[in-house]
Amino acid sequence: MDFTYTPAQNELAKRVAEFAAEKIAPHRQEQDRAGTYRPDLIADMAAVDLFALRIPEQYGGLGLDVVSAGIALERLAAADLAVCFPVLNAALVGGVLADNGTPEQRAAWLPPIARGEAVVALALTEPDHGTDAAGIRMSAEADGDGWVLTGEKTSIMIAAHATHALVFARTGGDGPRGISAFYIPLDDARIHRERLTDLGCRAGGRGRIVLDGVRIGRGELVGEPGGGFAAVMRGFGVSRAYIALMAIAVGNAALDEAYAHATRRTAFGQPLGRFQSVAFPLVEHTTLLHAARLVAYEALCTADRGEDPRIPSNMAKWWAPKAAVEATHQALLTMGHLGWSEDGPVAQRLRDVIGLQLADGTAAATKLTVARLVLGREYAP
Repeated sequence: MDFTYTPAQNELAKRVAEFAAEKIAPHRQEQDRAGTYRPDLIADMAAVDLFALRIPEQYGGLGLDVVSAGIALERLAAADLAVCFPVLNAALVGGVLADNGTPEQRAAWLPPIARGEAVVALALTEPDHGTDAAGIRMSAEADGDGWVLTGEKTSIMIAAHATHALVFARTGGDGPRGISAFYIPLDDARIHRERLTDLGCRAGGRGRIVLDGVRIGRGELVGEPGGGFAAVMRGFGVSRAYIALMAIAVGNAALDEAYAHATRRTAFGQPLGRFQSVAFPLVEHTTLLHAARLVAYEALCTADRGEDPRIPSNMAKWWAPKAAVEATHQALLTMGHLGWSEDGPVAQRLRDVIGLQLADGTAAATKLTVARLVLGREYAP
């Protein structure tokens, strides 16, 4: 088993880390306080091709493998978790469009995503349907040569920043086979958006999107009617591993701050790191994050081989955010009042990373997926 990056992946890791240190990390706390991205952020990220990672080369993207996108997201998250979501969505939504769109749709939709001109949201969750995504009620009624969409989506990350959304609506009967996907611009006057107030990732612009009888053409349907739910679930097989890596990066960044603090701060005449009660918990959390990271990269490597990544991906998704929250909490405790202060380096990270325990599926939902894959649906919850 080879854990080394290719030369191209090493170069990508270096390039994204340098970009994050220069353009992302210095603005992390100011963006959190302002509750929005700085004005030039999207353009800066587009200039280094962060939205093009997984877009096929023929549509202006880099056409990189799944592992490479994970490498990039890990470096970004270490600098500021909140900026990862437009990049994550470009990879996830771009993948759904590339796999399910017609040649004409791909040619029209993918190049603007790669250039950062189309900032895309994934509009699946509804007020009464989060984990139970197959139960969504937003309607898409066939009407002449198009569709009319009516309903509400909520808890949509980057809703406040997005120019387009992949919207899931019911075109048929109950259950997952009645759900279709539509790729639509968000500049229609009958689309209303509201930013939500969050514990963490405040700059990310999570919000509500309400569609009030929005008419779209037939060409906005992605794939076949009734195929939307299956398409996004296939995408989650990879994106859940990406989210695991983002969580791990936050936890490791917090632990790095705690280790540095343990060498600088003295108590009772010696550095804090000399006390087992300080050093050993940090080592334990470092070990758990390291192990979770290997599971996440196993999932991405599996996907790159063309095999089903869902078991390791869902394992990583339920475990890594939990481990990262606990590691970041320990870092805060290690740093004492400096950790507790919002002016310190870890309090915001703890608020931010908690949200990844919900994103793209809760621990219960991802454990259920693993149980059904291992036991078979007839023997699983």
